[in-house]
Amino acid sequence: MLLFPDPRPLVERLGAAFFRQAPVGAGVYVMRDADGAPLYVGKARNLRRRLCSYRVANPERMPRRHLRLLRAVTRIELIECADEAAASDREAELLLAWKPKFNRAGTWPAREQFVLWRTADNRLELAVSDSRLDGWEARSLFGGGAGFLLASVARLLRCALDPQMSAAQFPAGWLRGRFRHTVSIQCGPERETARAALAQLFSGEAEVFCQWVQNRMDANRHCVYAAVLQSDLETVTQYNFRP
Repeated sequence: MLLFPDPRPLVERLGAAFFRQAPVGAGVYVMRDADGAPLYVGKARNLRRRLCSYRVANPERMPRRHLRLLRAVTRIELIECADEAAASDREAELLLAWKPKFNRAGTWPAREQFVLWRTADNRLELAVSDSRLDGWEARSLFGGGAGFLLASVARLLRCALDPQMSAAQFPAGWLRGRFRHTVSIQCGPERETARAALAQLFSGEAEVFCQWVQNRMDANRHCVYAAVLQSDLETVTQYNFRP
């Protein structure tokens, strides 16, 4: 039991009814500050479920950047769309037009890139490419930055599959920068579990993927190591994927 409940800044400002009455279909949400300036634009397959994930500002489980965002938001606009693809298109238009300060990806035009993955024996392989490749599953990445995303996903997968791994046990160069090469991650008997979590991430359910990782993380990690992983959790929520 908690002596003090986690802060709920958006519930206090917008009311619990706002979250209960949000549409359950696809759409775009725009978070604005007291002056009406857009702070963050996001899309969701289910607006109600996505918005409910913002109700609790848990400082131990939520990135600091997200906590700063929730403290600044005073209004949320909802734009319902026909389906998730339409929501992605509308979100892309607004990101390029407004360039909200809390959005990292999609605010500048970039060449199309693909995140690729496949299973082989008891491992997962991930890569980035400017085109689709035979034998690989692929997601088109809007806004570029695939190398940085690949690095974040690879670190989180390694952490989730081996929670006791120390920073020193990571391959050289894994705790910084971006990846330009194919990454192979040993999964053992958990290959299908990892593949399913990865599929959820690339299907637009980044929160589900992040929760899976966090549930398996070692809370006693070295602070520098933990900071890298916390940044990675924030990174993977900023990208938009298309089939």
